[in-house]
Amino acid sequence: MIRRAALLALIGMGVLSACSEGRDARVLGGDDIVYRVPVTGVVELGLAPFIERSIREAEEAGADALVLEIETPGGRVDAAQRIANALNDAPLPVYAYVNRRAYSAGALIALATDRVFMREGAVMGAATPVTGEGDKAPEKIVSAMRSEMRALAQERGLDPRVAEAMVDEEIEIEGVVERGKLLTLTSGEAERLGYATAVQDWDGVLAAIELQNAVAVTSEQNWAESVVRFFTHPVVAPFLLSLGFLGLLVEIKTAGFGLAGAAGVASLALFFGAHMLVGLAGWEELILLGVGVVLLAVEAFVVPGFGVFGIGGIVAVLASIYLSLVGQFSTGVDYSQAAMVLSASVLVMMVLGWALLRTLPRSQRLARSGVLLSDELDRETGYLSAAVREELVGAEGVAVTDLRPAGAGTFADERLDVVAEAGWIERGTPIRIVSSEGYRLVVRPLSEAALRRPADDAAADGA
Repeated sequence: MIRRAALLALIGMGVLSACSEGRDARVLGGDDIVYRVPVTGVVELGLAPFIERSIREAEEAGADALVLEIETPGGRVDAAQRIANALNDAPLPVYAYVNRRAYSAGALIALATDRVFMREGAVMGAATPVTGEGDKAPEKIVSAMRSEMRALAQERGLDPRVAEAMVDEEIEIEGVVERGKLLTLTSGEAERLGYATAVQDWDGVLAAIELQNAVAVTSEQNWAESVVRFFTHPVVAPFLLSLGFLGLLVEIKTAGFGLAGAAGVASLALFFGAHMLVGLAGWEELILLGVGVVLLAVEAFVVPGFGVFGIGGIVAVLASIYLSLVGQFSTGVDYSQAAMVLSASVLVMMVLGWALLRTLPRSQRLARSGVLLSDELDRETGYLSAAVREELVGAEGVAVTDLRPAGAGTFADERLDVVAEAGWIERGTPIRIVSSEGYRLVVRPLSEAALRRPADDAAADGA
């Protein structure tokens, strides 16, 4: 319920726009209505809420049918399963129009409809699950996908071996596919096997379902669904994680709280917010993330060194992110893909973090602005109140005060605090810097005759 409320709050204006579109369809007299729903790009969980909303709107508008126009290379199996469940529960006829290609998860979605239409030259199949590295998934995962496709084919009264051959290349069907080759059907092959009906175009679909005079209402993603789908994309999600980690890492090394920290927090908020809306992340993951942050804070500000709290905090944060990348009905493919995304994010963060932490401290502009501190403390050197200016050794100037033994001198129009190496030096005496020792610039007169000993002054006072 909380997730539904959050989603409704986020998409407010988009839902109102979509609802007004549905109302417009209902006032078109007594014409038949067909909802046209595009299924394009990678199939991820951000696509499922859009299709579910389209089904609800089609029902409310009194539509006679809903057609999914599919053009996808595939994607997440759990997302396709969620979409298939919504299609099976739809209260109106649902058809698939494969416009060019329906691979992998797209084939599963197409088979979940009441009838499949394929544009001439379109293809459907190649549904074997793969790991994050692109290799074929273990037999356990392949078996689950094979059973899913077989069940969908049996429900429609089709030959289940054809659907299984799309998943497993070990299945041989005489005259269709030989052993060792994965099945991908063309429009003509699919029509011959009863899996689809070949059509010329969209008008051919409407004619086949006897709704050629129907008004077509195209369902479009609203701005919120587009944003959520974008941020849950397999390419964008690791980028958000890397940017979030990197921003927080840079913020730790800089003074105060600034742009880097704000960018890090915003990136992580977008990641968890988008995944929460599509059902990947829940309150459990957010609580786990909060526990991790608290443990890291304790490690940083309360307990010295790095130990149990730091390790526990890192494990909790990584676990919350990993769980947010997998769904409730995820397969082994999704788990391996989540591990790959998380590993890639951590690797990118470590490389960029190392590069930034080596480069930023050398930036004099950031040091002058106060964003970064140019001085550092370590146990070997202790506290340094000023930078060691070895470039001044050998510089000549004039004492502007009496050096007894400390005072001041000018060197190339720069006034510096100096200390005499031995004895006292009178004001106006030419001097040379002989060593730089932290805050101490040690000088001696250019002429030994100008050097006075404390004992000389004492003798003069006694006389």
